[in-house]
Amino acid sequence: MQLQQLRYFAAVADLRHFTRAAEALHVAQPSLSQQIRALERELGADLFYRARGNITLTDAGAALLPLARQILADAETARREVQEVAQLRRGRVRLGAPPSLCASLVPDVLRRFHDEFPGVDLLVDEDGSQDLVRTLGAGELDLALIISPQPSQGPALATTELLHEELVVVSSPSSLPPAGARPRIRVADLRGKPLAMFRRGYDLREFTMAACRAAGFEPTLTVEGGEMDAVLGFVRAGLGIAVVPGMVAARSGLRITPFAGATMTRTIAVAHRKDVAPPRAARELRRVLLEYLRTADLGDAAMLAGDRGR
Repeated sequence: MQLQQLRYFAAVADLRHFTRAAEALHVAQPSLSQQIRALERELGADLFYRARGNITLTDAGAALLPLARQILADAETARREVQEVAQLRRGRVRLGAPPSLCASLVPDVLRRFHDEFPGVDLLVDEDGSQDLVRTLGAGELDLALIISPQPSQGPALATTELLHEELVVVSSPSSLPPAGARPRIRVADLRGKPLAMFRRGYDLREFTMAACRAAGFEPTLTVEGGEMDAVLGFVRAGLGIAVVPGMVAARSGLRITPFAGATMTRTIAVAHRKDVAPPRAARELRRVLLEYLRTADLGDAAMLAGDRGR
C-alpha cells in the first residue's frame, strides 16, 4: 500500500469522479485508475461502485476512507516536522563547556544563536574538559568547548583552537591599586598567599596547582571545593585570592592583577566527533560561535588563536 494510492483513493472519494480527481491531482486519469485498481487488488476488495456518472464507496471503501485520511495526515505531519528541523525552525543542539566558559563566553554566544534560531532547544552540559571529552566521545554531546590539549581526547575528536585566554589573579575590591597603576604578579609571588581554590577535577585547579609546584612550592588554600561563582564569592568576601580566566575576571567586579610574562594562559578549542557529522543545528551554533569571536570585543583577556604571534 502506497501513500500515492491512498491519496488517489481519497481524491476520488471526495469528488466522486475519476476524471475530476485526476485533474485535481495533475495526473493522467488512466494512471489514477490503475493505481486504485492495484490498491483494490492488494486489499482484496472493491473500493468503489462504478456506474456512469455515479461513483460511490463500497462498504470496504467506507471503512478505508477515515484510515486513509489519518495516514495521509500523519505523513504530512512527518514531512513538516522533518522540514522544520532541516530548516532549523525546530531541533536541538547539545553543547558542553567548562564552568568558566559558561560564566563568560557561552551566554553571549547562545543568546545570538537563540535570536537567530528561536525554535531550537539548547541543552548545556557544564563540566570539566576531561569529562566533556568522554561525554562527547560517547555521543551524548554535539559540540564541546574544551581546554586544549587534553591528554585523553585521542584521534576520535576533531578540535579547532579558538582563543588563547590570559589567566589573572582576582582579589577583593576593597584593596584597589592606585589610579593608573597596573601591577603584575609572578607565579612565585603566590607563595604563602591565601588562595580560594576550585573543586578537584576542575581545569583551573589543576592548572594553578601545577604552576605553583613548577615554581617550587605548594599553594596555601584557605577554602576549596567551589564552582566558579562560589570561588568569586569567596574572593569577594575576603577569604583569599584566586586565579581565574581573564574573561571571567572582567565581569566579576573584583580587582584584577595580570601575571608577568605569557606563561599563565590557556587555549580554548571547539571539538566534535570525527566519525559522526554534527547535526545542522550544531553546525550553525559553531558558525555563530566563530562569528561572535571575530566581531566581539574581548579586550585584553583573550586573543583569537590565529592572531598569536602577530
